[in-house]
Amino acid sequence: MLMPIKTKRWNDPAEPDDGFRLLVCRYRPRGLPKEQETWDQWLPALGPSRELHAAFYGKNRLPASWGEYRPRYLKEMLAQKAAIATLAERDRAGETITLLCSAECTREARCHRSLLKELIERAAAEGSK
Repeated sequence: MLMPIKTKRWNDPAEPDDGFRLLVCRYRPRGLPKEQETWDQWLPALGPSRELHAAFYGKNRLPASWGEYRPRYLKEMLAQKAAIATLAERDRAGETITLLCSAECTREARCHRSLLKELIERAAAEGSK
């Protein structure tokens, strides 16, 4: 049974129906003590590469547009098929997954977590056929 995959920022309040909370940022929140982590696991490889992260935030040049960022992130995730397949299997098994991103990432539709959510949901749907 496929469950909806949720997305939030890591500092959004945890809710009882969040299930497995997975931080998918390249960088762990700075200065946050381990005992204050709001996630169950951190998989930095599911976040954009250091280069793509820097490009998106305009380090050393103009910020990359969403039109440039989106295909680059999706291409990077081709190397993460195993991790995505594992999350898809958990979804198919009925587990709720909440993907967590940066506190500064306020536009979900312009965040890699929305792209990752689609990849996991697609893999879960294909695996249930």
